[in-house]
Amino acid sequence: MLLLLVGADPLRRGGWFVAGWLLISILEVTLLLTVGHGLLLSMDKGTSHRTGLDLLAAGVLIGVGMKQLLDRKEGSGTPAWAGQLDRFCAMPLLPLLGLSALVQVISPDDVFLYAKASGELLAADLGTGQELLSGGLFSLATGSLLLVPLLAVLLLGQQRVQPALQGSKEWLFSNADLIVGGASLLLAVYFGWQGVEGLRLG
Repeated sequence: MLLLLVGADPLRRGGWFVAGWLLISILEVTLLLTVGHGLLLSMDKGTSHRTGLDLLAAGVLIGVGMKQLLDRKEGSGTPAWAGQLDRFCAMPLLPLLGLSALVQVISPDDVFLYAKASGELLAADLGTGQELLSGGLFSLATGSLLLVPLLAVLLLGQQRVQPALQGSKEWLFSNADLIVGGASLLLAVYFGWQGVEGLRLG
């Protein structure tokens, strides 16, 4: 998102990027809820479906987090993949949105978070309207970090926020492995705790 906002036509490209993210998020949650209802999965705390999902997610995220942290080289500067990300963000809008949607769908962090959120909604046994509203609010929350810089550019103008955006981009590039690895391990701890609680209750 930062790369889009420091590039050409930031509001149009950034706006479509955020809209695409929110749309995929809503579709993914809706699909998981539909599948969950269709298969009549029991998602109560301690059931095999819920516990298995939590423990599987914890294992995968530990692997992702450890890989990111072990591959990180102290003081190595901008990572090699930064140039690829620059080229990705410079793509025409439609291919950019398509690849972004693909990454969002197959990313382990995203997949398990969507599955976890859908499981919580299924376990809550809400009405259809409440379920859709809750799913929409969750999807909006997933895009909140994308919306903040976009709104800053919209309200303040690109020139005024350009130094902050550029500085944030460079900081994220320098600490990307640490951020992704740390976030994955924190999620793994959460999912692992939920899985252990499920085993205890089951």
